Amino acid sequence: MKTIASLLLTATLLDATAMHNRKDTTAPWRFITLDPGHFHAALVQKRMYPEVDPTVHVYAPAGDDLRLHLTRIEGYNKRSVDPTAWHEVLHTGDDYLSQMLRGHQGNVVMLAGNNQKKAEYIIKSIQAGYHVFADKPMAIDARGYRTLEKAFRLARRKGLQLYDIMTERYEISTILQRELSQRPEVFGELQNGSAEQPAITKESVHHFYKEVSGSPLQRPAWFYDVAQQGAGVVDVTTHLVDLVQWEAFPEQVIDFSRDIRLLSARRWNTAVSLPQFTASTSLQALPDYLAPNVDAEGILQVASNGQIDYTIRGIHARVSVIWNYRAEPGGGDTHFSVMRGSRSDLIIRQGKEGGFIPRLYIERKPGLDEVAMRKAFTEVQHKYPGIALAEDLKGWEVTIPAVYHNGHEAHFAQVTEKYLSFLKTGAMPAWEVPNMLAKYRLTTMALQQSLK
Repeated sequence: MKTIASLLLTATLLDATAMHNRKDTTAPWRFITLDPGHFHAALVQKRMYPEVDPTVHVYAPAGDDLRLHLTRIEGYNKRSVDPTAWHEVLHTGDDYLSQMLRGHQGNVVMLAGNNQKKAEYIIKSIQAGYHVFADKPMAIDARGYRTLEKAFRLARRKGLQLYDIMTERYEISTILQRELSQRPEVFGELQNGSAEQPAITKESVHHFYKEVSGSPLQRPAWFYDVAQQGAGVVDVTTHLVDLVQWEAFPEQVIDFSRDIRLLSARRWNTAVSLPQFTASTSLQALPDYLAPNVDAEGILQVASNGQIDYTIRGIHARVSVIWNYRAEPGGGDTHFSVMRGSRSDLIIRQGKEGGFIPRLYIERKPGLDEVAMRKAFTEVQHKYPGIALAEDLKGWEVTIPAVYHNGHEAHFAQVTEKYLSFLKTGAMPAWEVPNMLAKYRLTTMALQQSLK
């Protein structure tokens, strides 16, 4: 196992003085990585950006989280195809946060790690004058949400951009589901649905043991502690709530108090044995903070699964996340999504029968005019050349060329480029901030509901 010291040599990580001399002074944006405990922190750096300085200052406590982050960056720098050229400058020690706040070695703080600390990191970074680019979730409980509200108000006063990393907006099947739902000739009108049959359903299945960038992912032990990672209703559900708003009400401001009503929320456990825990963390024993979650048989019970039922502008929606330990061979994380319209339902399925590739279907309903539908679809084809319709028993599959399926890891570069465009203009669309607040208020209220 490489030590941090050896990584400093093999990845040619230089000290701060040497790095200052190598800084690309033409790049206006200088990243700071704060306490990287999640692999998403590295995925933001899987490629280079012309407007971002290649020198990245990393502030973190020494330990496995930091070592694994540096190993991933080193791997990107040394890969044979399209290698990156990042230069990581380390700042460690118990006072890593105060070092960052007073150091001003960059102007954009990148956060992806222990979610229990994230709201505090966000507001302190904003107070110190940094822009913040944060992995989800930015808040995992009511206290964190209140802090986030303050952070957004302060960011506005200071002219700073606070934004979360919503990679799922860049998945092609979701993009096309959104696009087709806005075509009345294809979709008709979004139905109201009911509590029993929501008009919008989104379900995401994830796995504790998985591969990232071609290698088995080593999870930190705290990932199994919902007090630190966040329970199921506040973690991945963030993506799903975001997609409901983004697809059904594109570029519209969502006001929680006026537009959203929480109906119910529940959570349940995934059982993880000690051998499974060891395989995914490389630790031989559970840390003490996980002991309260171990049952009488010695099995760790993780409250990682959750479901939220709510209405948004009168439309019934359901989002749910399920965590299994490991995917079946050839599989991975999956996404299922339904939008129910008056003329058709738009359904995304991702499973073994489709090669675990997200596939989009149009299921016809009475009253759908096929001639008008095909004409409207042609307009979408102009925007996304190569997509086509393949008829099946219930309607059509929207066939999507492989070039559009660039994968989850590539979406991090796409959302980073979007964020950089906000930094360049000094503003983001008017709906982004209120919709982020609506999203996190819903998920944190759902957590409270699920605990009753």
